[in-house]
Amino acid sequence: MTTKLNDTRKTGSLELLAKQLVEGFITGLHKSPYHGFSVEFAEHRLYNEGQSTRHINWKVFARTDRLYTKQYEEETNLRCLIALNCSSSMYYPANTLAKLRFSVNAASALAYLLHKQRDAVGLCLFSDKIDELTPIKSAASHLDKVFALLERTLDSQAKSQKTTRVSEVLHAIAEKIHKRSLVILFSDMFDSAEDPEDVFKALQHLKHNKHEVLLFHVSDHETELAFNFEERPYEFVDLESGEKLKLNPGEIKSRYVTSLEEFHETLKLKCNQLKIDFISANTQTDYFTVLQAYLIKRSKMK
Repeated sequence: MTTKLNDTRKTGSLELLAKQLVEGFITGLHKSPYHGFSVEFAEHRLYNEGQSTRHINWKVFARTDRLYTKQYEEETNLRCLIALNCSSSMYYPANTLAKLRFSVNAASALAYLLHKQRDAVGLCLFSDKIDELTPIKSAASHLDKVFALLERTLDSQAKSQKTTRVSEVLHAIAEKIHKRSLVILFSDMFDSAEDPEDVFKALQHLKHNKHEVLLFHVSDHETELAFNFEERPYEFVDLESGEKLKLNPGEIKSRYVTSLEEFHETLKLKCNQLKIDFISANTQTDYFTVLQAYLIKRSKMK
């Protein structure tokens, strides 16, 4: 399954864009081997023996000869916090903001999908600290707030250099949210100021507190991982520190790619050891990878 997504400004509001993504994804599921995933968005839940008959919808029973109970907004199947890294490195590349844009659009689609499944969703925006942390709710008015925060994040420019403190943020999240929640993390995981082991300990903290974790490692695979640039001098700027370096990409490509591959593999290995779902998300590809990964994770949690 593949899809192309127009710029948010061309297609309308972030909510509309999220709806288009999810509906396109569901249509694709019905034509794919993944049609077995649960994408039922009925406002009624099948009655289970032993439940109270108080909320049975008898009109639906008359039409279908099946017992369904009314499902109210406060009832939820899953509590999910979407944590999005908004540090300066996520504003790469400066002309398109592809990493941040991809993360915001994917997060909005997930929030919409969660709401449609009557799950509760919350949002955490962070850099070197938690900048925004909403409650985790299933109400439609709360979803509107999540969309507004995501829209504001995409509209804002990186006016100052914001570093990342992933470990500190994850430790805080582990303690602040309800136990046994699903934490979906969007981040490039670049943080030169931290020992990688600190990040792994923070991820372990989430698991220790009975949270499930889905990590989307967001990057531009063509330039950030493969380091494919034209053979000419460039001035590279560290978006978080402001440090500048002039060089020809060919001079360091081999060492750079080797170093990034080691980092990437170590992160994947640690996540596997902690039973954390790790997905390498390429900003240049479609968004269905994110939604599919979520549904796979959701099906395992039932």
